[in-house]
Parts: sequence; C-alpha cells; structure tokens
Amino acid sequence: MKKTAAAKKAASAKRGASAEKTASAEKAAPAKKATSATSAASAKKAASVKKAPAAKKVVVAPKKATARVKGTAPAKAVVHPTGDESRTALVRRARRINRELAEVFPYAHPELDFENPFQLVVATVLSAQTTDLRVNQTTPALFAKYPAPEDLAAANPEEVEEILRPCGFFRAKTKSVIGLSKALVEDFNGEVPGRLEDLVKLPGVGRKTAFVVLGNAFGRPGITVDTHFQRLVRRWRWTGETDPDKIEAAVGALFPKSDWTDLSHHVIWHGRRICHARKPACGACPIAPLCPAYGEGETDPEKAKKLLKYEKGGFPGQRLKPPQAYLDAGGKPAPPLGAG
Repeated sequence: MKKTAAAKKAASAKRGASAEKTASAEKAAPAKKATSATSAASAKKAASVKKAPAAKKVVVAPKKATARVKGTAPAKAVVHPTGDESRTALVRRARRINRELAEVFPYAHPELDFENPFQLVVATVLSAQTTDLRVNQTTPALFAKYPAPEDLAAANPEEVEEILRPCGFFRAKTKSVIGLSKALVEDFNGEVPGRLEDLVKLPGVGRKTAFVVLGNAFGRPGITVDTHFQRLVRRWRWTGETDPDKIEAAVGALFPKSDWTDLSHHVIWHGRRICHARKPACGACPIAPLCPAYGEGETDPEKAKKLLKYEKGGFPGQRLKPPQAYLDAGGKPAPPLGAG
C-alpha cells in the first residue's frame, strides 16, 4: 500500500513538471513569433528604401527675371501653374503675361513693311515659309513696278517670279499675288475688303493672313496664329490644341476682343526675340516666374543674354522702314536686299 501511494505521488509530480514546462514554452512562442515578424518587417522596409529612386531635380523659376533685358519690367511674384489650374487662375495668369510683355515690347508692331492694305495683304502672303526680313527686302522692287492691284493683275508672271525669287516658293507665290490682285479688281473694285469672310476668298489668303490685315490695316481685332504664337501658348499652357483655328478660339476666350491684335504682336515678338523654338533664353526672360516651361532653355543669365535676337540682342530688326516708336526705343532698321 505504501509503495503504491508513493508511486502515485511521484507520477503526479512528474505530470505537474511537464505541464509547467509546456506552459513556459507556449508563453515564449508568441514573443519569438513577434520578434520574427518585427525583423521581417524591418528587412522589408529597408529593402523598400534601398530600391526607392533618387528624386528628380526640379528647376524652379526665379522670383524675378534673373537677367533683365533693357527696358523690361520683371514679374512681381512667382506663379506656379499646375495641371489642375482653375479657369479663373488661367485667365489671370494669361492676362498678366500679356501685361508683362506689353511693358517689354511697348513698340511691338507688324514686322512687314507696308503703306496701305494692298501692300500688307501681298506682303503677308509672301511671308509664308520665309522671314519678314526677306519679304521686306523683296517688296520694294515689287511695289515700285506694280503699285496697285490693277498693275499686278496684268503683270507678266515670269517677271514677277524673278522679283520674288529671294522669297522662296516664288512660282506658287507669284500665282497667289497675281490671283488675289485679279480678284480684288474683279470682285472688289480694286480695294482690299475689310471683312474676314471676303478676305479669305482671295487666293493665298487664310484666316491668319486675314487677321493680320484686319488688325493692322483696318484696326479690327484679330488673333494671328503663326508658328511662334502656336509654340508659346502651348508652352504657357494656355491651351493644348494644335489646330490653328482651335488655338485661335481657345486663346481668344481668355482675353477681351480689344486685346487680340496687340496680344498677337506681344506673343510673336517674344517668340522671335527670347522664347525661341530650340534654345529659349529662360535666364533672360522677364516672364520666367509665370512660365510652366521654365528650364527648357538656358537658365544661366549670361549665357541666355547671348541667345537674344534683334534689338534685344543689339542687332537690326526686320523692317527697313520701322515705326518711329521702335527707333526711339533703340531698334535698328534692317538693311536693304544685297547690302552688307
């Protein structure tokens, strides 16, 4: 009996020890599991940090134009247009750019020499695929020989071609200017019409040419969407359109109609002198703080100055007979054909 009781007591003690050992193991297991989970998370985080790409360097426009062009007024504060820019913010920024450019180019004008609407419409047709300077160097001989629509309408095409040869595409341009002269004589009594719907009926005359004539010969507002205008309004995110007619409509909606003609001059002048297609002079741009494309061109002020053209770079302009306001501002007339 004594032996049996002792055996039972020993077995009970053994079971207690075993249970205590099991409990201790179960208690330690969660802690070990947590430690393993923490280590795994840390390793994953470290791997994620290691794989993260380096941040892209962002070029920020200066608060004011870093290299002021003589006679310019830099923007007063920085504006950073975003992809979700509101319509109201866009209108304000666009109009502010126009105001700044009006201060930079107060003497902006059509860069084709002309004395009357007939000369302007002919010169504008000739300016396709060439510079205004080349047209201005060519038209004196043309208008000296054919001063009126009646004269050019009756001209020998071969003789006109010879005069227009320096303008390029001289055969097609000869056909256009003789054709539009005949249309003026036959349909408009030799007078250039002052209505858009009539102008675009003339050979070689599209909306762009028509608005040049309406705005500068008749004082009727119009937007001239040439290559410079198209490039800049997209750089400034005024519109994403690529069709000239749609660009005209989109930009026209941002400004009062009375601003359209001068707006065209300001934008085109800026595109020819500072905001070039391949190497915009960002470091010498007076509207840099307002431009979402700042940094596409040269941002160093001194290097940017060397990219400036025409009077901003100290060189002659495009007109042989520019307005007096341009000359007063330091602009130089262009040389005649064959000079220099």
